[in-house]
Amino acid sequence: MTKVVIVDDNVFLQKAVAEKLSFFENLSCKYTANDGLDLIDKLELNHNIDLILMDIEMPKMNGIEATGIVKSRYPHIKIIMLTIFDNDENIFKSIKAGADGYLLKDVNPKDLNQGIIETLNGGATMTPSIALKTLKLFRNPIQIDHPGCNDEVKLTTREIEVLEQLSKGLKYNNIADNLILSLGTVRKHVENIYAKLQVHNKLEAIQKAKNNKII
Repeated sequence: MTKVVIVDDNVFLQKAVAEKLSFFENLSCKYTANDGLDLIDKLELNHNIDLILMDIEMPKMNGIEATGIVKSRYPHIKIIMLTIFDNDENIFKSIKAGADGYLLKDVNPKDLNQGIIETLNGGATMTPSIALKTLKLFRNPIQIDHPGCNDEVKLTTREIEVLEQLSKGLKYNNIADNLILSLGTVRKHVENIYAKLQVHNKLEAIQKAKNNKII
């Protein structure tokens, strides 16, 4: 019996994947996690797991970061990225983090089961379109090293200071007092930070800034 964990911030999608697994007697969903941090906490209690089906875009800790941590702590666990995203940057970062396979969420139950079997046997299962993109990525390593503007985000010194204060859990009025700014100026800096990082909330901004080593 293959012990599987499903990681996704969407409970409906968790259930959809679990339903696909239920068609096969060789697969057992041991538990689910809502994000990377939730997964790490649960693995500390039970890491007798064979394989993780990992979403990428999640709050608190995304699937790529979680994959790197899991692989460093529990190298015996196989990880298949199961996501709606097939962009080049996500594929490359997932592979670098140690992912063993990469499938899209619309994969049918039969192909999902086969992909899990292949991965556990040492293979690297991939949706055909992903496999093609991966080949192109490795043929053009320069594009991999410079995937686009996301890695070239430039924040001003003041914006970085505001973001560092946000990362400590401080409210706008506290940040204004600490940096000797008006509340309106703090709000404007936050708006600029969100725009430059292309995010929609504080958690996303902090996570992206950490990923890009801005803070």
